[in-house]
Amino acid sequence: MESFYYDCLKGIKKAKGDSSEMITIDGVVGVGKTTLMDIVVKELGYTPFEEPVINNPILDKFYYDRKRYSFPLQVFFLNERFNHIKHASKINKSVLDRSIYGDVIFAKMLKDGGEMSEEEFNIYLSLFKNMIEHCEPPTLMIYLEVSLEEAVRRITSRGRSYEIDTEIAYWERLNKEYRDYFKVYNASPLLKINVDRLDFENNQSDRDHVLSLIKNKLQALK
Repeated sequence: MESFYYDCLKGIKKAKGDSSEMITIDGVVGVGKTTLMDIVVKELGYTPFEEPVINNPILDKFYYDRKRYSFPLQVFFLNERFNHIKHASKINKSVLDRSIYGDVIFAKMLKDGGEMSEEEFNIYLSLFKNMIEHCEPPTLMIYLEVSLEEAVRRITSRGRSYEIDTEIAYWERLNKEYRDYFKVYNASPLLKINVDRLDFENNQSDRDHVLSLIKNKLQALK
């Protein structure tokens, strides 16, 4: 429910606009976050903070046994994202592939689906709220919005076996939670970009369009 996300965001620091320039890119699995981060790094000169999925010892196990690994995976991500945003806030221009702010989306979905116990979720939520109080919000949050059909197409196209084997209902629930979260997100300025018909990885015109949206939004915030 939207009220849950509103409560999670209530009372946290709000972006002041006078700190280091930090961009966060968020959205469902396969939407193009890492690709856009790489473009922002190359074209705009930002320092990247990649999502901790490459050297993650739990992620592939989680997709095959979510009930067993949901809690340790979420704690792993939470800790890594807290570490990332602490370091990013000290850099002049940084861009993050996801951040601690949207981490709670996954934990809530796992709890609602019975894959994380109520006790585990309460421990996670306490950690999240304690950490978020010490985080500097991004200068700009970019939400890459996508339809379920396009998200599944992109997930299938990139060919990670543990993602392909995951049931469509999981991606459907995740996409809904993302939409609910960003209806109430208010920790920083937000730029929402629907990417259903955009291919900024291979199409130069689409890439220029998205970069223009980002640069114009950043300029308007100054």
